[in-house]
Amino acid sequence: MLQIRDLHAYYGAIEALSGIDLDVHDGQICCIIGSNGAGKTTTMKSISGVLQRTGSIKWHGKELMELSTRQIAKKGIIHVAEGRHIFPGLTVYENLEIGAVSWHGFFGRQSYAEDVELVYSVFPRLKERRNQLGWSLSGGEQQMLAIGRALMARPKLLMLDEPSMGLAPLVIEEMFAKIVEINKQRNLTILLNEQNARIALQASHYAYVIEHGRIAFHGSARELESDSRILEAYLGKFAVQKEA
Repeated sequence: MLQIRDLHAYYGAIEALSGIDLDVHDGQICCIIGSNGAGKTTTMKSISGVLQRTGSIKWHGKELMELSTRQIAKKGIIHVAEGRHIFPGLTVYENLEIGAVSWHGFFGRQSYAEDVELVYSVFPRLKERRNQLGWSLSGGEQQMLAIGRALMARPKLLMLDEPSMGLAPLVIEEMFAKIVEINKQRNLTILLNEQNARIALQASHYAYVIEHGRIAFHGSARELESDSRILEAYLGKFAVQKEA
């Protein structure tokens, strides 16, 4: 579905990605794990076309490198950036409306109403708070809203950047349960990057470990979850001892 080859990305003169290869397969959850500053967010920004980059990014066999961020999004590659970035002065419902603009073109269509109800079915709390302003929501609810707004654009590839950031452990568990639910119910392909390696691997089918702008390991999430190198580097020495 998505094929990346020899991808280099830059912040000015600084090279942040040093020739990574990465594949995302249809219907799967694929995660990128690594320490802070390893290149996880840079990879997603490169796919979305917001950074200077070289190499190849192909979507169903067609090159994306020359397309604008808007053109990439209109192909169904929807990016939920880290930090949520909802519209705090708009209600939950109005935030969802904005997510639908690129797909529906105008409001009031039957399919639009159906899409809102589908988002509410995944995140019932958003329906309860549909008339609340975005700023008044909890961190977990804001993350639900950011994902719900992305779903309103009917993505074909949903990219989630650090969905657990700033959330309490119980909320993180709930959030990842919802991500798995969305993948299964909609057969929606998801690419996520996450510092919480354990929960990311548990939710995913395939995983990449990125270090200093390069892919260090990759394989099925189950394989990496039991790899002693991954356990020690990202899950702690206690996890290695427990696994042994």
